[in-house]
Amino acid sequence: MSAIRGAIIAAGRGERLRAGAAGLPKPLVEIGGEVLLARQARLLIEAGACAPVAVVNTETARTIAQRKLALPAQLDLVVRDTPSSMESLFALGERIATGRFLLVTVDTVVAPPEFIRFAQIASNLTDPARKQALDGALAVTRWRGDRGALFATVSSDGLITRLAGDEGQLVTAGLYLFSTRIFSFATEARAARLDALRRFLALLLDEGFRLGAIEVSGAIDIDEPADLDAARSAVRSLG
Repeated sequence: MSAIRGAIIAAGRGERLRAGAAGLPKPLVEIGGEVLLARQARLLIEAGACAPVAVVNTETARTIAQRKLALPAQLDLVVRDTPSSMESLFALGERIATGRFLLVTVDTVVAPPEFIRFAQIASNLTDPARKQALDGALAVTRWRGDRGALFATVSSDGLITRLAGDEGQLVTAGLYLFSTRIFSFATEARAARLDALRRFLALLLDEGFRLGAIEVSGAIDIDEPADLDAARSAVRSLG
């Protein structure tokens, strides 16, 4: 999997989390002895992705410099105050060469074995040498009552047929593997005034992209202080 690039969306401000995170930007909140940004970069590398790149906003970049925070040497930072998660993705696209990339949002906490298992399965399903290779893969997990979760409808053959805000059993888990071909739809997405990654993913489905669903267990999306407590507890239980 050495030809697959690692990427992290970490440009959001995380306002809902700040009350429980000493006012820190979300990427710099610590769990298990490391900040989220460093954890995601490390897991990408352990999963076989090369030269991870992360998009962060100016506040996060400034705080990293002020606190002299140590990040993995391989991590490349793009500093950009993007207006949406979709535009954060497109900013990453400027640094990723043609091919495939393993993408994670900074606030997704997945146990390392599950992270690596997703990467391996997704890499196989999207391998260009594979007959009828998929265009991408999304991690999904059982809904645990999160507000604002993106529900995924999955067919019997493991393909995602719909992404929407309706209730269901499975929700997206902030971990993806895509071909850089998705960036060819940036102009169309902007013309449609899409304002979030989830809406861009729905556009890809509308365009005929075949996206596989890979279920991971125990994924936690950190949006609020209670999520942070749950993530820290989960990481402690892993030892």
